[in-house]
Amino acid sequence: MIKAILTDIEGTTSSLSFVKDVLFPYARERLPGFVRAHGGDPEVVRLLDETSALGGFAAEGERAIAQLLAWIAEDRKAPPLKALQGMVWEEGYRSGAFFGHVYADAARKLREWHAAGLALYVFSSGSVQAQQLLFAHTEYGDLTPLFSGYFDTRTGPKQEPDSYRAIARQIGLEPGAILFLSDIVAELDAARAAGFATRWLVRGPARPAPGGHPAVPDFDAIAEIA
Repeated sequence: MIKAILTDIEGTTSSLSFVKDVLFPYARERLPGFVRAHGGDPEVVRLLDETSALGGFAAEGERAIAQLLAWIAEDRKAPPLKALQGMVWEEGYRSGAFFGHVYADAARKLREWHAAGLALYVFSSGSVQAQQLLFAHTEYGDLTPLFSGYFDTRTGPKQEPDSYRAIARQIGLEPGAILFLSDIVAELDAARAAGFATRWLVRGPARPAPGGHPAVPDFDAIAEIA
């Protein structure tokens, strides 16, 4: 019996284009000014030092900014970049520059599952801070009270079964009691190898479900959880 649901974000609860076409360009445009404006803040100083250490150069503001922008262009998941992007996005959310995109069916079913007593968790390559910001600032209101916890790649790669085993241990449930939702087959394969139940979100033209992952077009189609 399913007791918890673990969900991906991009392509699952939320549009891929929101991250690609809204969040990333916003961070790329605003990050240099943010770093220059907050370069004396202790946390920003720490992250810039970490950037310099990872880049292999002496700590220096403009060089660190250039490195951060290069990582954005490479789509590199560098921890200091992810943290600084989160700070920039927080300003954007709070100013009303954008809302965190969540599909209507996802918001509806997440509320329904939470009310039914299912524990809800998130596993995304974006930082925990970025996950919480997105769900806190949606057009459906603050959805963060629905979730019992968040996981990012500090737990492990999303395409490795050990990451899902670690999540199950932290949640305190047997893997078979957890349903994982994603639009990425390799992630679903890893979760299934760890013993999780799976659903493949296919938001678009129907495709045959490879490897036995039940395919659904949206959250409303997840009619039976067992």
